[in-house]
Amino acid sequence: MRYALFAASLLVLAGCQNQSGGGSGGAARDQIRAVGSSTVYPFAQAAVELFTQANPGMKAPIIESTGTGAGVKLFCDGVGSQFPDIANASRRIKKSEFEACQAKGVKEIVEVQIGVDGLAFAESNKGPGLKLTTKTVYEALAANPYGKGPNKAKTWKDVDPSLPAIAISVFGPPSTSGTRDSLAELVLTKGCESDPAMKALKDSDEAKHKQLCTQIREDGAYVDAGENDNLIVQKLGANPDAIGVFGFSYLDANRDSLKDVSLNGVEATYATVAGGTYPGARPLYIYVKKAHVAAIPGLKGYVEAFANNWGPDGVLARRGMVTAPDDVRQANADVVAKLTVMTGEGLK
Repeated sequence: MRYALFAASLLVLAGCQNQSGGGSGGAARDQIRAVGSSTVYPFAQAAVELFTQANPGMKAPIIESTGTGAGVKLFCDGVGSQFPDIANASRRIKKSEFEACQAKGVKEIVEVQIGVDGLAFAESNKGPGLKLTTKTVYEALAANPYGKGPNKAKTWKDVDPSLPAIAISVFGPPSTSGTRDSLAELVLTKGCESDPAMKALKDSDEAKHKQLCTQIREDGAYVDAGENDNLIVQKLGANPDAIGVFGFSYLDANRDSLKDVSLNGVEATYATVAGGTYPGARPLYIYVKKAHVAAIPGLKGYVEAFANNWGPDGVLARRGMVTAPDDVRQANADVVAKLTVMTGEGLK
């Protein structure tokens, strides 16, 4: 019977391929595949361990750290065994991405918020002890601050006289990363809009507002360090005057070698991230292709591994993920149980 059910599930997936225009280009698959966020990656791997413990004999899910943007694109490319089952994301799916999914036949998407994270700023324990604001970060990293010309600031003191004359050197995520998107939305845009003219520009010219508020300089002050957040941690050890930008869990796991760089006077701690008082607090998501649930063995069980372990005393919290509020966890547990399909309402 188990063999018959598995065979039937492969026929379901083949049918999905034909419906989405995928044909029979992908071989049937008996292993879960997830792509996306490097921030979500360690939690997705923790869920893999839980899943394999509960399902001896089944193949361990494959988790690829591609960055949120690249992962969502792969996820949205179609339905069928050649396409991923899950996209891990350190920000919510964009309206344009959701529409791209729909256009390529990925009609039924289950959105699950698995927890909370913080966009942390950190330096080596041997660092200068910088304290920053969203405004100073924007003025230090923007390509064209407030539209007044190319950024010529060389040191933090050039941006704010109260800061030390240390060269601006920031290791951060690439443009494909959800962490980069969070940097743009939660920090750079907030800093940019400290200028009333920039805030007003959003209503009159949204495209120009986005360019001036989120485009990062490319003269070496900001270094794209790739999708491996652990690599940024290592770079800070070798560059004590530099700052790193990555998920809070990486800061929390490396407190022995790193210290927090506060934003707007608020340090990144479990309490400030969970309570939303830290400026870089953000939700974490997984997106599941409902058409694959009946076809890929164990897919629903893998998703349930998140829901069963995302509480304050759960494995995911012990791995460094910040627990979402009770009402958020309950609402998303219901989504997992019912595999409720998202409508796209409220996406930006």
